[in-house]
Amino acid sequence: MKIAIVKLSAMGDIVHAMVALQFIKKVFPDSSIDWIVEESFFSVLEHNPDINAILCVNLKAIKTDKRKIFSELKRVRKYAQNNYDIVIDLQGLLKSAIVSRILGSNIGFDKHSIREKIASFLYKKTFFIPYKENVIVRNLDLITYSLDMGSQKELLDQKEPFLYFKDEDREKTASFLSGSQKKIIYILGSSWESKVYPKEKFVEIINALEGDHLLVWGDKKEYAYAQYVSENSNAQILPHLNLNELKALISSADLVIGGDSGPTHFAWALNRPSITIFGPTPSCRNTLACKINKVVDCGKEIDPLNLDKKDLCIHDIEAEEIITVAKELLK
Repeated sequence: MKIAIVKLSAMGDIVHAMVALQFIKKVFPDSSIDWIVEESFFSVLEHNPDINAILCVNLKAIKTDKRKIFSELKRVRKYAQNNYDIVIDLQGLLKSAIVSRILGSNIGFDKHSIREKIASFLYKKTFFIPYKENVIVRNLDLITYSLDMGSQKELLDQKEPFLYFKDEDREKTASFLSGSQKKIIYILGSSWESKVYPKEKFVEIINALEGDHLLVWGDKKEYAYAQYVSENSNAQILPHLNLNELKALISSADLVIGGDSGPTHFAWALNRPSITIFGPTPSCRNTLACKINKVVDCGKEIDPLNLDKKDLCIHDIEAEEIITVAKELLK
């Protein structure tokens, strides 16, 4: 069976969808799985043995150059020559629905299960899976319904780590992980400003915990943020890491602390202890908390269909609350 999965972005969403691959392979070990993704997120999927081919698109480029639509359509039509038996759109957007429709016999969420309801009319088959359901469970349910696999979600707490990298990536990060102290990694940035935990409170956390404190950053703004934290604590700013190096680093972490962002979710994917700090996004929907993966949120109910990107409730979360959880996880 040849399967195509369409999940274009973003980093954390791709991670939350990838967990399903291992369950597909257990039920259909001889299946062939290709994944269609925005090229900027190629490395998130890279080296995964359950993926036969990572097929890239650059639909984001169309926003700045409408002529790109022709080259992207040509690219997707070429992918369609792979003659997939089934195409599963886990994105649920109009653009992903168009891609999946071109690829072949496509399945997606029904109109009551997605924000862009028009997308559902482009699927040959749909399933109702409540939009407010946990995103990891939603992805897995759509796949299991599409492939008639039977329920797999009760096995999520037994998942195998599913982010992969090369030995050379581990070697590049090994020096940061030497010594006997616990290694605590801090993810300082996120896609929204309102999902970023205040730098002053990160300083409080670092100064209250014993261990080697490692600061990860992705752009100039996050680097400046890291400089403030480092100057006011004993934390070390790491050099800029690519995604495979970041996977390698997190795979050996004793604890990862950060906001609702892709790199923080790497810890869940790699079965490493973590604390995800939630502000204007719903913690119960955007990750699966468990014995080693904890969440701290602002304590209010958040409607995933009506997110407020300007809501700075994350600033109200006290550092002491995170420190308490961190000390338990570091025991």
